[in-house]
Amino acid sequence: MKIAVGSERKAKQEGVRKAFAHYYGGFEIIGVACDSGVSDQPMTDDETIDGAVNRARAALKHGDLGVGIEAGIKPVKHSINGYLNTTWCAIVDKDDFLSIGSAPDFEYPKKIGEEALAGTEVSASAAKLFNVEEAALKESGVIGELTKGVCPRSHYTYLAVLMAIAPRLHPALF
Repeated sequence: MKIAVGSERKAKQEGVRKAFAHYYGGFEIIGVACDSGVSDQPMTDDETIDGAVNRARAALKHGDLGVGIEAGIKPVKHSINGYLNTTWCAIVDKDDFLSIGSAPDFEYPKKIGEEALAGTEVSASAAKLFNVEEAALKESGVIGELTKGVCPRSHYTYLAVLMAIAPRLHPALF
């Protein structure tokens, strides 16, 4: 089975690999550059989910399953700074069975949230804040920096993928 991930980022591909390895054998992961079809910085769950679904559908052209992962920022009442990170995974197969799942949301530092609202992409703002190269930050993720490496982007992605796989393990229930 060929699983096409709508991203060339190694951390995302690794999260997909780890999640699928629990349930499937003999698969290959390939990364495919895909456009999300949404803004560079999605600002709602709906927009973020649309990005994940668009990536999954585009990736499906290159495999037996298409997987899309999209991160965004959303307003959340009672959060420290008013906004949380949200990450969604979409998985689609050749029969057009689509399943989605999300990773836990987490609070952004105030500066990242303010700059995102002003139009700066989170990775650029976070790289500056944490004093790391943007390319490295795109692999470790903001969550990797915030947790001091305990929950890198690959693990965070893994959680979203697990949630999207769950309905596929019990298709008769859905």
